[in-house]
Amino acid sequence: MSSRDPRRPPAQRLFAAVLPPDVAVAELRTALAPLHSLPGARDLRWTGPEGWHVTLAFYGEVPGDVRPELEVRLERAARRTEPFALRVHGAGHFGGRALWAGAAGGLGTLRLLAERAEAAARRAGLPVEEHRRFTPHLTLARSRGAADLRPFAAALAGFEGQRWEAGRLTLVQSRLPASGVPGERPRYTTVRAWPLGG
Repeated sequence: MSSRDPRRPPAQRLFAAVLPPDVAVAELRTALAPLHSLPGARDLRWTGPEGWHVTLAFYGEVPGDVRPELEVRLERAARRTEPFALRVHGAGHFGGRALWAGAAGGLGTLRLLAERAEAAARRAGLPVEEHRRFTPHLTLARSRGAADLRPFAAALAGFEGQRWEAGRLTLVQSRLPASGVPGERPRYTTVRAWPLGG
């Protein structure tokens, strides 16, 4: 039996992100298709295009009574940040754990928005992990163990997506797979989004 107070809104697993437009998703999807035939591709857990995003700040489980304050502060962060140009660019990997596509363009503004999204959490009273160097990326695949992701990153290294304007800060809910079905992916739902520049 649950001990949660029914009057208190439930906690949600949340993060702040910039979402690529459909055109950027489509061109990356096309560029990624040949990688699925490389040796070892079947051993990777590929993310779906509907889940591609540039994470600005990960908040973890956010209590329902804290979320309104977080949203107020994220709206303020969005209003203070002007829209900026981005494009998907190249690829890399975090050791043998994750393959990603990189970003190019207004990275200074992207980093500033990430700092503001992190500060919004602190000011709302959420515990924030110790700041790490921000590496803007879209996660494409994860490894169940330690995999050699270098051939995949090399195959996508020359990719240059077309330029698009990042114009919104989005708060996303992440629901982890609970069914145990092999290949099942996390589900992402937009909770709120705010235009940059107000």
